[in-house]
Amino acid sequence: MTHAVAGLIPILATPFHSDGSLDTESLARLVDFSLWCGVDGVATFGMASEGFALTADERTRMLEVFTARVPSGMPIVAGIGATSTITAVEQALLSRDAGATALMVLPPFMVKASPAQLVDFYGTVASTSGLPVMVQDAPAVTGVSMPVPTLVELSKLDGVTSAKVEAQPTAPKVAALVDAVDDFAVLGGQNALFALEEYGRGAVGTMPACEFADVFAAVLSARAEGRDADARERFARLLPLIRFGMQGPIAWAVHKHVLVHRGVISDPAVRAPAAPLDAASERDLRLILDDLRLPSFP
Repeated sequence: MTHAVAGLIPILATPFHSDGSLDTESLARLVDFSLWCGVDGVATFGMASEGFALTADERTRMLEVFTARVPSGMPIVAGIGATSTITAVEQALLSRDAGATALMVLPPFMVKASPAQLVDFYGTVASTSGLPVMVQDAPAVTGVSMPVPTLVELSKLDGVTSAKVEAQPTAPKVAALVDAVDDFAVLGGQNALFALEEYGRGAVGTMPACEFADVFAAVLSARAEGRDADARERFARLLPLIRFGMQGPIAWAVHKHVLVHRGVISDPAVRAPAAPLDAASERDLRLILDDLRLPSFP
């Protein structure tokens, strides 16, 4: 099956200058880095992008950078994290008009929607935007539980073409959803922490942070070529960095410190409530990077 979004689709960080302003030059370099890594698409405004801290104007400016550099036909996925149908539609239309080709949509999370309201919500976003919609199942972030039967109902909506499963344990839920739907893409997230297990249960893609995309592409290539032991070995080597980048308030700073280390972006600045790295965490991250010896971006 050919899906609108599949394969390795990293969530790109949002680079800022040290004064907190948007750094579009570093963003352009980050897009080029992602393409150099061999990704299958790119995503922005997700959790790893600090989408929660971006203005509407910044979102438009960022998508202009993406559309100027991403090859035609490669997915550009825009995250939608709104608190109502009307604001989700507003974000979706802004993203569509600025060049996004697919949407990754969180459910409303301040006022919890009923199952019927979720169907109306996703149906409205999909029909109004005209873009393929991915349901982002991330209860640890939203507090919204979407059981497999609910996701199956959402998969029946016109324009809802995929789901990103981030509800632990992810692999069993991926398997259950894959078994229950037809022609519907199921992907994993959570920084690819269980990506190999998810692929083994039928996932067709994963959406981790962006700073190790080249190394993870090699993991997936080894798996696709039947070199499972090599894939596991490569993944195990990368695992300390994956888990280090999942630490609550400092996760965004971890992503950016690695990108600075690799010569991709200019500054590791984050926006509150994300937190910068403390000295001890920065030291611990350096030890991981010393072990990995990730290549610098040319």
